[in-house]
Amino acid sequence: MPKVKTKSSAKKRFKLTGSGLIKRKHAFKRHILTKKTTKQKRALTHDALVSPSDEGRVRAMLNI
Repeated sequence: MPKVKTKSSAKKRFKLTGSGLIKRKHAFKRHILTKKTTKQKRALTHDALVSPSDEGRVRAMLNI
């Protein structure tokens, strides 16, 4: 059997934490920032964790 390949898009977007959870970035921080409040933009700066309902799909893309 050949090796299972990791999805290239997923390996660029997700990282594992030390405890095995999956980190992700927030969306909506790239452009059209003038109408967003400073508080909203600051909150979008911080990383988040992948929700438990999506974690299985992300793990399948990363083959972990």
